[in-house]
Amino acid sequence: MFGQLVIGPPGSGKSTYCRAMAYHLRENVRRNVIIINLDPANDTPPYAADVDVQNLVDVQEVMERLSLGPNGGILFCMEYIDENFDQLKELILQDNTYLIFDCPGQAHRGKVNEMGYSALCGKSGGLPLLY
Repeated sequence: MFGQLVIGPPGSGKSTYCRAMAYHLRENVRRNVIIINLDPANDTPPYAADVDVQNLVDVQEVMERLSLGPNGGILFCMEYIDENFDQLKELILQDNTYLIFDCPGQAHRGKVNEMGYSALCGKSGGLPLLY
């Protein structure tokens, strides 16, 4: 199993890159590809997410229920995803599949990096990826 963790600032083209990379791998290389949308605030990615964290946690609902602003809502969602990554892991693990993780671009880079690390090799058991 191989993959990419796509990170960068908001508006830098992460989601567009994920769409283009998935298209290239599917059409030109004939690879099985899963795009994982890890951004709980991106409700209109330019691709059909194969796995979407919004099915696990919704930032708008969190903000309303907990009276949080956008930054607090994103942080809460990122922590929730990190703590419940096993639910996503079941959907992700498939033989001979290339994974593309589309990460949020909010300023909470440390939290995104922690979550990415946990997803790949950390506290929730991680994915069996080659480094």
